[in-house]
Amino acid sequence: MEELYRAMIYFDNAATTYPKPYNVIKQTLRAFEIYGANPGRSGHFFANETAEAVFKARNKCAALFNAEVENTCFTLNCTHALNLAIKGIITENAHLITTDLEHNSVIRPIHSASRKGCTYSIAKVEKNDLNTVKNIEELITPKTKAVICTCASNVTGQILPIKLIADLCKRKNICFIVDAAQGAGIIDLNIKEGINILCCAGHKGLYGPMGTGLLISDGKFHLKTIIEGGTGSDSNSIEQPIFTPDKFESGTINTPGVIALGAGIDFISKKGIAKIHKEESRLCNIFINELKNNNNITLYIDENIKTVPLISFNIKGISSFEAATLLSDSGFCLRGGLHCSFLAHNKLGTIEQGTVRFAPSIFNKPAEVYMLTDFLNNYTKKLK
Repeated sequence: MEELYRAMIYFDNAATTYPKPYNVIKQTLRAFEIYGANPGRSGHFFANETAEAVFKARNKCAALFNAEVENTCFTLNCTHALNLAIKGIITENAHLITTDLEHNSVIRPIHSASRKGCTYSIAKVEKNDLNTVKNIEELITPKTKAVICTCASNVTGQILPIKLIADLCKRKNICFIVDAAQGAGIIDLNIKEGINILCCAGHKGLYGPMGTGLLISDGKFHLKTIIEGGTGSDSNSIEQPIFTPDKFESGTINTPGVIALGAGIDFISKKGIAKIHKEESRLCNIFINELKNNNNITLYIDENIKTVPLISFNIKGISSFEAATLLSDSGFCLRGGLHCSFLAHNKLGTIEQGTVRFAPSIFNKPAEVYMLTDFLNNYTKKLK
């Protein structure tokens, strides 16, 4: 099995980054070996040492997004964070706005809220950023409570005009919630530039382990809790603590994962986000240049928009699921299907077929991309 893993070339980094940096693996093991006590739950030496390690990781996460450490909360993943944010911000008869590029972790909790009297609108994302912002502004009503959008599509890679949307929300006194699953660690995101709530996956561009995520707030908007329980604080009260991070961290957190996430933050901070984006984009450019003249392959790209480094494509005559299986059998790991993003595929016109997604990481090499494109070009030469 280990030989098989070594032989496979992994391009599914938009789902989760693999491999992980050595220090992430090292810190995970170290957490099990040394930081095995429950942080914040006991006063003994081991618990205190573990709590200190968790605080250091929290501080690193906060610093990456220019946030306050007390407003930086650990979650299970980005979906968990988005549900806390969306369900926490809504009030009776609230109106929400999202976009037509959203992941199901945004549109599903929004749609679920509509069964309880809330309403929502979906804004069209355009190539022109000003038009996108205008489309959102035209949907705002006196009942609009929040705008929730991705910072980058997990299907097309398109980067949304986050700063412009943040300015709009600030003028209208509307909460702005950003899904940074595909942007964190790839593009600069600053909580002090108008983002009220930032939701992140720890296991993607931040290079942490699965089972980690972040809910980061600027503290401006009050969120209700959807989970209450033991926090290690205010234990003499039956009321949930009102201060963060305790308010949103009921129960024991994923301590090994959190400590390892801190190591992931160290990795990307040392590499530099701009350099990571540049290197991964270079791999995408190789992929495009090698396949753009292949009439049996459709590349869903637009040179007129800014994107994170991922590309959706299809092979003529076979479904995206069949293509992903074909590639897997040939030594390449790519994801086929709808990528848990009904809205984006509906917009792209691929709702029936889906797409195959090429998503490199900083660990991929140009030679690996050429191996993939050579395989695709040779395979499609056989197609009529």
